[in-house]
Amino acid sequence: MKKQLLIPFSVLLLLIFGTIAVVMYARGYRLEFGAGKTGISGTGLLVATSEPNGAQVFINDHLTTATDSTINLAPGTYRIRIVKQGYLPWEKTLKIDKELVSKADALLFPSAPKLESITDDGVVSATVDPSGTRIAFTQASGSAQQNGIRVLNMTMVPILTLQSSSKQIANDILDLFSMAMLSWSPDGSEILATVSATVPAGRQATYLLLPTELNNNPQDVTETLISVRTNWAAQKAKKDKSLTNGLKSNLITIISQNFSNTLWSPDETKIAYTASESATLPLIINPRLLGVNATPEQRRIEKGATYVYDIKEDKNYEVNLDRKLLPSAKWLPDSKHILYVTSGQIRSMEFDGTNDTIIYAGPFIDGYVFPWPDGSKIVILTNLNNPQIPPNLYTISLK
Repeated sequence: MKKQLLIPFSVLLLLIFGTIAVVMYARGYRLEFGAGKTGISGTGLLVATSEPNGAQVFINDHLTTATDSTINLAPGTYRIRIVKQGYLPWEKTLKIDKELVSKADALLFPSAPKLESITDDGVVSATVDPSGTRIAFTQASGSAQQNGIRVLNMTMVPILTLQSSSKQIANDILDLFSMAMLSWSPDGSEILATVSATVPAGRQATYLLLPTELNNNPQDVTETLISVRTNWAAQKAKKDKSLTNGLKSNLITIISQNFSNTLWSPDETKIAYTASESATLPLIINPRLLGVNATPEQRRIEKGATYVYDIKEDKNYEVNLDRKLLPSAKWLPDSKHILYVTSGQIRSMEFDGTNDTIIYAGPFIDGYVFPWPDGSKIVILTNLNNPQIPPNLYTISLK
């Protein structure tokens, strides 16, 4: 009878110990041999990915693996470098903790980005709508019928010329709109076009346009502009309030009291901001989350300095960005990178202030840099330093 029970009992023990071994292996524990001793040591996991894939992963300057892989590492701090031919290198120092997963997720930018013209009739100025999906631009170098204001929905068309893919919303038959200054309403449903032609010297006229159709009889709102702007301010206040809906009340208080020049990421999980006051940010999530971004945070904020606050992880990072540059900065669509312009360069940095990278240092006109909605390229306005031709819109590839 005892012999009959011995076999199933042994099988049961093997299953139990086998399950325990599998679980411990998945959590990073490994058998270690050395110095005449055998033991079990806990490790952490490093998940290395890149866009594009197939890059080399150097750990403490040693080529260890390729991206899209998982590596077991002893607990400690490591310098991770991800490199791919034809792309700028990515680097970050990561802390590996026992039984936790750390991520090295690299967006690699081309070292020689492709530059393509997407207009050829000249563009005077351009502005992107609040959703980042439509560009309104003025054109003055073609025929009067073609000149005026056009809108391109960047999510609806392939890369052709903007003239052939865009919708004209105001022509220049009356010599009004080719040199207009444009601004979008906070909800993207209207455009204000301010012009100085055909009005007495020193005065301007402002027209309200719909971005979805040709405005044959544009509405002159010069005398009611205050009312229009009041309505737009109410729209913005409503939109800003919707961003904080669902947040904890103490976080809403922190944002209202300490954050200015706020720039929300597209997925609404991060806020780039200038500190309006010097303060120490209290913990919102306590105890702290495990397996989060290993970049050291800075909860002591100084008035006038710029930071990024990660709502999901309750972590705050100081970023090397002049507060004067923040209002013109833009998030890339992945909500992980901030695009900004300084000293004649277009740069990108990760939201935690690391991997500050020059994307483009050729000629372009400041103030006209827009990410493409899918993050594959950026749009600039430039005449390539040729004073004999008008500026046009170009794309710079990011992939």
